[in-house]
Parts: sequence; structure tokens; C-alpha cells
Amino acid sequence: MRVIKWEPFRDVDDVFDRFLADALRRFPRPAAEGRPSLDWAPLADVSETEGEYVIKAELPEVRKEDVSVTVMDGVLTLSGERKQEQREESAKVHRIERQYGSFARRFALPEDADEQAIRAESRDGVIVIRIPKHKVVQPQPRQIQVQ
Repeated sequence: MRVIKWEPFRDVDDVFDRFLADALRRFPRPAAEGRPSLDWAPLADVSETEGEYVIKAELPEVRKEDVSVTVMDGVLTLSGERKQEQREESAKVHRIERQYGSFARRFALPEDADEQAIRAESRDGVIVIRIPKHKVVQPQPRQIQVQ
């Protein structure tokens, strides 16, 4: 006999995934004044090494020309658009699960992030953003001569 771990919120998550998330995708929020409507957000992994922070975001079928990486006031923003492919009129579509349209992800940068040296590259449907660290110099007390 197999033991199955009981997870009380698994069913709630399933209901959300099946019904509510699907409804939200079908009826996206209207754009507020001054900001575009965002249809989806790419999945991202954030990691840290001794010398840098690395953000890897999944962007399959998004050309690098359609992606923007900006930094302002300690916030890195990854934004762009995945365009829906043209389908033949004779093609019979059974299910569409991939999301299309505008996207944006924002990441607050730590104090030791070197904003001027950030690099981004796109490879195999993944954008890799490298954020080098700079040394945070702790202020040292110094003796001031009284004159």
C-alpha cells in the first residue's frame, strides 16, 4: 500500500489553476492610464555567486529585439512582448495554453549590485541577466585633529 502525503491546499490550488487563472488569462485587466496591460509574466530563477547575481528568465519564442532590460532607482525591469503566431484558417485548434502579449517582471536590486555593469544575453529561449557585485566599503572611523 502506498502512503500519500495529505496537502490540504492542493485542491484549492487545482481549482484556482483550472478555473480562475484560465478566466484571468481570457479577460485581462484593462490598462490603467500611463501603463500598458500586461498579459503574462515569464518564470525566472534568481541565484547568487560570490561575485554576481544571476537572473534566468524563460522566454521561448521571444526574439531578443522584443525584450527590454532597464534599471532605474534600484529596480531591474525585464519587459517585452511575445507575439502570437499566425495560424492557417484551415488549421483546427484544439487547445492553446501558451500565453501571448506584453509581459514584465521587476526585481529589486540589493545594495551591492553594480547597476552600471549589468549584462544580458539571450540563448535557447532563456534570457540570462548578470548583475556584478561591487564591494561595499564600510566607513572606517578616523581621528579628527582638533585645532
